[in-house]
Amino acid sequence: MGKKVVLALGGNAILQPGQVGNYDVQKANVETSAKSIAKVVNEGHNVVVVHGNGPQVGQILRQNELSKEEVPEQPLPVCSAESQGFIGYMMQESLKNMLPTKQVVTLLTMTEVDKNDEAFNHPTKPIGSFYSKEESVELEKSKGWVMGEDAGRGYRRLVPSPEPKSIVEVDTIKTLIDNGTLVVSTGGGGIPVVRDKDNQLSGVAAVIDKDSSALKLSEELDADVLMILTDVPNVYINYGKPNQEKLTMLSIEKAKQYFDEGHFSDGSMGPKMQACIEFAKLGKTAIICSLEDAAQALAGNAGTQVIGK
Repeated sequence: MGKKVVLALGGNAILQPGQVGNYDVQKANVETSAKSIAKVVNEGHNVVVVHGNGPQVGQILRQNELSKEEVPEQPLPVCSAESQGFIGYMMQESLKNMLPTKQVVTLLTMTEVDKNDEAFNHPTKPIGSFYSKEESVELEKSKGWVMGEDAGRGYRRLVPSPEPKSIVEVDTIKTLIDNGTLVVSTGGGGIPVVRDKDNQLSGVAAVIDKDSSALKLSEELDADVLMILTDVPNVYINYGKPNQEKLTMLSIEKAKQYFDEGHFSDGSMGPKMQACIEFAKLGKTAIICSLEDAAQALAGNAGTQVIGK
């Protein structure tokens, strides 16, 4: 019997570091991703695809910046929505071509966050263009942005990265997958929104970690498997060292031990392992594997699996 799988795909699977970010390059990458997703679907599994959007939002913000004298700049939630449509279109077209009898849909998705989340007091997520120190000081004054130095490459705008509270469209996603539809949703972690005292939603300038939103969606959908796809086939401890060790199957306790020992970096494998540990606590299975190994990993023959009791 097929499993209900939330499959989280990194933004680098759509645009890799060093690549020219034109449409043809990104579409070719998406088609490669779609082939692996189609294999999972053809095994009889019900799939919801969550994708990253970091490089694409960066492009949109840069377009804003370059054309601001001619076209009004759009706020960050709108840029996030644009990226969902842009990436969703490429994925939907590719998947539909590979699975012509399957219903495939992209759902514009909002993710509710707590307006009192501590992250709003300490923006940490760099987005958009790089600026000089002098430009960053001017932007802090003129736009009220929080600016920060980014790994010696210049100064960038910093925005909050709050925790996801709920996926606003989760009931619609449930209805679609229960009817056998392949859904692309929660792109870029979802468009961040807050709810006011009158129960009204409004977008906020923030970025939600894609893996955290994939975990939240998995919980709310009661998914059987959370699968996070990366550019490596397994998770490793002592990564890049002579005593590097590949991890294949882990208990929650062992995964947490390695996490606490600092084997997984904050900007890379750390959030992925954190999401897997939390999902496995529900008594289910979380998997980290490469894109091409997705179908095999679901059969238990590839990747790193964190097994709940």
